[in-house]
Amino acid sequence: MKNKTLLTAIACIFLLTCCKTYTITPENFKEQMIHAKSSNYKEVKINNPLNYGEISYSSNNVKYLIVNDKDGNEYTIYNSPSIEMRITHRNGKKFHFYFDTVILENDTIFGGRSRFFQGLTRKIPLDSVSKIEIQDGGKKIHYQ
Repeated sequence: MKNKTLLTAIACIFLLTCCKTYTITPENFKEQMIHAKSSNYKEVKINNPLNYGEISYSSNNVKYLIVNDKDGNEYTIYNSPSIEMRITHRNGKKFHFYFDTVILENDTIFGGRSRFFQGLTRKIPLDSVSKIEIQDGGKKIHYQ
């Protein structure tokens, strides 16, 4: 009985502290990201959550995205290093990015998958995307 109570308490805490996930259609994403090009990248530095020091990388120039919650209500999500993006392909595969590294060029999404390994990027044709989800991962990462 104690194990069941403990599991229930842990589940409740998890549900209360979960990150809220928002969605954006691929068409709406394209409209909002039209000016996010590699030529508009800016160099940024963030705190390194694993140890002391900073991490430098190229970031997009997007200030915010207009997204929807599960009930269809609009929200504004401001760009920060803790914003994560999950793309679902039409075949069901899911890919994760840090939103501030994502750009759209020639109807292809380019984005970074890691802060520590700058070469870990991925490109996905926009027409193969069925769903885009955005959430604040809640990580204690911020621009310096």
